[in-house]
Amino acid sequence: MARASFSSCGYKSLNSMADNEEQMIIDKYLTNQSPLFRKLKSWQWWVLVVVNIFFLIAGQAAAVLLGRYYYDQGGNSKWLATLVQTAAFPILYIPLFLLPASQEVSSSSRYPSFVTLALIYLVLGAILAVDNMLYSVGLLYLSASTYSLICASQLAFNAVFSYFINSQKFTALILNSVVILSLSAALIAVNEGSEGPSKVSRWKYILGFISTVGASAIYSLLLSLMQLSFQKVLKKQSFGVVLDMQIYTSFVATCICIVGLFASGEWRTLSGEMQGFGKGKVSYVMVIVWTAVSWQVCSVGVVGLIYVVSSLFSNVISTSSLAITPVVSVIVFHDKVNGVKVIAMLMAIWGFASYIYQNYLDDYRSRKSRYDGETHNDP
Repeated sequence: MARASFSSCGYKSLNSMADNEEQMIIDKYLTNQSPLFRKLKSWQWWVLVVVNIFFLIAGQAAAVLLGRYYYDQGGNSKWLATLVQTAAFPILYIPLFLLPASQEVSSSSRYPSFVTLALIYLVLGAILAVDNMLYSVGLLYLSASTYSLICASQLAFNAVFSYFINSQKFTALILNSVVILSLSAALIAVNEGSEGPSKVSRWKYILGFISTVGASAIYSLLLSLMQLSFQKVLKKQSFGVVLDMQIYTSFVATCICIVGLFASGEWRTLSGEMQGFGKGKVSYVMVIVWTAVSWQVCSVGVVGLIYVVSSLFSNVISTSSLAITPVVSVIVFHDKVNGVKVIAMLMAIWGFASYIYQNYLDDYRSRKSRYDGETHNDP
């Protein structure tokens, strides 16, 4: 009994020490932020974090649900559905003007030339346009919940591309996440009970599945290439640089989508599409506008978390939000949910948890290492 009491006290003591140590690391981290955040109290900083998390999760969930609603009510333009994913990029200028520029110094005295930057933005913007088109095709032929579950495979691709392109270590937790998420997507693929909206043909369902998996793979590749650009070319990842990357790649993708919309002839069908929209013309316009706004609200949350916390934390929240959309989709659209889909959803959550916990460990060790180094160097 005495040993039990000693163990309990010892455990509480260790817990207290760990909590104090983590709080010291967080305090040290906050003092290294821009002057704007040095003036904030801890609770005010956390409010900023929560607001940006809300922007990210709510923006992404709303955009996916509105995209599915557009198709359900008679919308059929894949190019328009692709265009709205980036067309509202000027919204990103708002945080760029409101928040002060980061004082982070580049590790290189030479900034990339205009030609180099233009080439980076053009290539990444073109990849983004292709990726958005595949997502649009996937959402056209899949229910919102099935689409979101398949999108979870993004984490598996992200781990693989990060390993080969960004030299990220492949830990047991990451491997577990890759395997579980891959199995989850495979269950959705072979599930005979799965069907697309309005009972689309099996062939179109397969096309939607392949498009969504391909889009997830390409998006993960895009993230790794962006990270590589920050590390090897831009030499920094400050708030302004990240926003510039988001704005100019979205501009390129938007231009490509506009060309595609007119070259394909789909622009001729938009007037009839508006007239025949299930909830009326005003609803059609509102769905298009708010889908575009929702995607950019999500982008504001992503960039805001990079600025307020870190790119790693932003990536974790971005990926974890994918687990929320399937649940919301089932509630809003009453998607058919059978046993296989429930198991796939639980497996996806398990995979998310493994991935997030590994990222938490990496982030904590990184902050602790920086804190220990700075403490050691202090006189």
